Amino acid sequence: MNLLEDKLHVWLDSSRFVKAKPGVYVLYNKKNEVIYIGDTNNLQERFTKYLDSNFEGDICKQKIVVYQREFLDNPKERQIYLLEEFKNRFGKLPHCNENMD
Repeated sequence: MNLLEDKLHVWLDSSRFVKAKPGVYVLYNKKNEVIYIGDTNNLQERFTKYLDSNFEGDICKQKIVVYQREFLDNPKERQIYLLEEFKNRFGKLPHCNENMD
């Protein structure tokens, strides 16, 4: 299930080349299941951090195979909307979002 209109991008092939803009991102596992919905003020910085650390200490996100991203000025608002939409549809949050405050 794709949450955003953006095409799916292969994580290791293209995540280093994302623009340094604010946005939301959706991470998928090999079964194309949404495992995390995130937001950031700088997608390039966030993705570089993920790549450089290989999600050290975050076994959940280590399962990422593909992702989608959407650039926008208010990523937090969009993330909240996407999380609510996901929860309404599936009755729970994405696996890696479950422990969020």
